[in-house]
Amino acid sequence: MSDCDPVKAAVAAHWNRRAPTFDSDFGHSITTPDERAAWDRILNLVTDGRNELDALDVGCGTGFLSFELAAFGHRAIGIDFAASMLEEARRKATDSGATIRFEQGDAENLPFGASSFDLVVSRHVLWTLPHPEAAVVEWVRVLRPGGRLVVLDSQFDPKLPLNPRQNARASSEYAGLDQWLPFLGGRPPADIEALFAAHGLVDIGHDPITDLVEAHYRRMRAEGLPPQRRSRYVAWGNRPN
Repeated sequence: MSDCDPVKAAVAAHWNRRAPTFDSDFGHSITTPDERAAWDRILNLVTDGRNELDALDVGCGTGFLSFELAAFGHRAIGIDFAASMLEEARRKATDSGATIRFEQGDAENLPFGASSFDLVVSRHVLWTLPHPEAAVVEWVRVLRPGGRLVVLDSQFDPKLPLNPRQNARASSEYAGLDQWLPFLGGRPPADIEALFAAHGLVDIGHDPITDLVEAHYRRMRAEGLPPQRRSRYVAWGNRPN
């Protein structure tokens, strides 16, 4: 799906290149009790406290959210268009014995029928897409009545320095893509909530996840990294019954 679209091909090339070391980059794992507590709270928001959901992790990468959802008893499927990311996710599933399906596919054109999932969740994905609104339409399409769409994202702060090794925006693959990726700098949660409302979702809300931001800040200081507080949030909306 990315071979015939030069923008998606460039995006996929970046994530394929980073796949072998992706989990070791900061923020892609849970290593401290503060991070664990923050993610437990966030996952409760993501699932709305419901149990045994059929969940789709869009743009799953190496499977962080898929593994978290499975650990909480949900039936997770992860989808990504970067083949090397999926190889890492499948390897981890095999090593851990987790029963998670990882499939290659396009976030803007999902290979699933309508009303297939109780939960669709994405983490830092919308800014990588050429057509983020079309993606949201797809994500709503595959939700069952009463299902929940969740976006975990951030708004880029231009005052914060970028690490070229760990930040896609500073990479060679993303050079020149600004005009083709409308959400490249991130969006405030109000924009995501408005997008959800425009496509029929209800019970819309967001949380600034300051507990995770602070946990990351403390971890950066403990590891001798330049401490930063990035603007992050989780936003959600439900498909009407």
